[in-house]
Amino acid sequence: MLAIGNPFGVGQTVTSGIVSALARNQVTEGDFGFFIQTDAAINPGNSGGALVNTQGELIGINTAIFSRGGGSNGVGFAIPANLVRVFLDAADRGDASFERPYVGASFEPVTSDVAEALGLETVRGALVVRIAEEGPAAKAGLKPGQVVTAVNGIPVEHPDALGYRLTTAGLGKTAELSVKEDGKEKTIALTLAAAPETRPRDIQLIEGRSPFAGIRAGNLSPRLAYELKMASEVTGVAVIDVVRGSPAARLGFQPRDIVVAVNGEDIASVDDLQKIAESDPGFWRVELERDGQRIRQIFR
Repeated sequence: MLAIGNPFGVGQTVTSGIVSALARNQVTEGDFGFFIQTDAAINPGNSGGALVNTQGELIGINTAIFSRGGGSNGVGFAIPANLVRVFLDAADRGDASFERPYVGASFEPVTSDVAEALGLETVRGALVVRIAEEGPAAKAGLKPGQVVTAVNGIPVEHPDALGYRLTTAGLGKTAELSVKEDGKEKTIALTLAAAPETRPRDIQLIEGRSPFAGIRAGNLSPRLAYELKMASEVTGVAVIDVVRGSPAARLGFQPRDIVVAVNGEDIASVDDLQKIAESDPGFWRVELERDGQRIRQIFR
């Protein structure tokens, strides 16, 4: 395996090594953390260069290194060529941005306990934990408790691998998922489409004297959830941002908080939140959802 680039500006250079690992997903903070790891010497200036195999086939684009001093320590990372291809396809179509397919489900890794409980022979796959109503996964027949073991015949080791395989399959395609349930395996056809705007986001700035003053909130849909980097199946009213120095900022409201209820009343829309913010009950009993956890607070 060869890494090609221009390290430190010295000129075109080729270094050799092996592929140390695949599917590294804790390299960057971006959305597409699925890298090839190599011990070929990669240094500043190699980024954007080709990673090729011994047959001369492009397998990745050199992207990052793990280094404490700025030089190569034999831990380099490359974006897989399959992922580069779908980015280029989106650019060729004239898309304004690149999107992952909307699945309408959330997944967790298969642990040894889960594998034993479900009668799985190996500890791998993506366990379905939540399904969004009317989403692609629900329409395809995917259910909580099932385990996705392969996409288009390619095994998946964990949820990140599942996301990668669906992403590289491409929008507008249909992916064949191998699913295990009750010791049996079946195939489910999943349509790959962009996240839809199922309800108007109706973004509003909450003003006045309530604890919510300074919040910009919107009605959640799969599209808005995707833009806010939230789980696609969440619903309700989300905090999009908080004005600095506002009452809401001082009280600790954060972007991506979901306002669930106020004084025992469910908040289903931004209009609901705006209406209750304009009232003056004397105290505010607020229920939020933050990163999947429920938070209850009282303000006076």
